[in-house]
Amino acid sequence: MTNQLSPELYRVIDANLNRLKEGIRVVEDIVRYRDNNKELSCKLKHLRHKAKIQETLELLKERDSINDVLRDTIKSELNRCDISSIIIANFKRAQESARVLEELYKLYSAQYSENFKQIRYELYALEKAILIDASQ
Repeated sequence: MTNQLSPELYRVIDANLNRLKEGIRVVEDIVRYRDNNKELSCKLKHLRHKAKIQETLELLKERDSINDVLRDTIKSELNRCDISSIIIANFKRAQESARVLEELYKLYSAQYSENFKQIRYELYALEKAILIDASQ
């Protein structure tokens, strides 16, 4: 494994790391403020803090969000019918981003790859706990 990522891959990692943390944060805040569920909120917060890498300056150097070719909002992103649909959309966003990070880091850092894999599986369990188990 090599330790140097290309500028393009730093952009992919930056976007997915941000997306992962943002998706977790949306769910975390709903569970915290709407449900007053300290246990699940803490689990989500822990995962959000676990979603990190050391090379943050490298990510920032390559960030080009202004020129992102898919920056504009598409109609399906505006369709949310209730709070559950927001929770589901953000869990899926976070899970997909964790998978991208897991796959890319297989080329560069087994430790980072495994971390994002663990985050992804914890997100699957939390999704079920919040959407299914908590509603029963």
